[in-house]
Amino acid sequence: MHTVQRRLVLVSSLLFFSLVSIAAQTKPETSSPKASVQASTAKNNKEQKAKHADDFLVKGTVFTSEGLSFPGVEIRIRRSNEKKFRWQTQTNSRGEFAIRVKQGSDYEVVVKEKGFKEQTKTVDAKSGDRIEDMVFRLEREGEKNHEKAR
Repeated sequence: MHTVQRRLVLVSSLLFFSLVSIAAQTKPETSSPKASVQASTAKNNKEQKAKHADDFLVKGTVFTSEGLSFPGVEIRIRRSNEKKFRWQTQTNSRGEFAIRVKQGSDYEVVVKEKGFKEQTKTVDAKSGDRIEDMVFRLEREGEKNHEKAR
């Protein structure tokens, strides 16, 4: 019984090593592994730097008139000189949003929710800053502002 097991192990190891040697012989020669790793790392670094190099981050939080975070509010952004909205999203469960736009233009951020007054703010993405942090406090339609009445 042991003789059969030994022969089986011997034959399977011979097959394994012969396959490995055949694969090593047929594998095409390339430059050194170290050089190829350095080249791919340099390529990835260039792609990562160029990918968001001209981006401007518009982020913010939307609250209700009572000061509570407002999830699911529609956020739309367009260039100030255009009519068409190019970017849109919704606030998350904490009333927060973030959208990347190209740097170098003025943008309009429109916050809209059914039953609430629409709000628009402008963003100057031409300056050296790369982030604009905004806060919106939505009022219900028909709701009177108590501070104006006082």
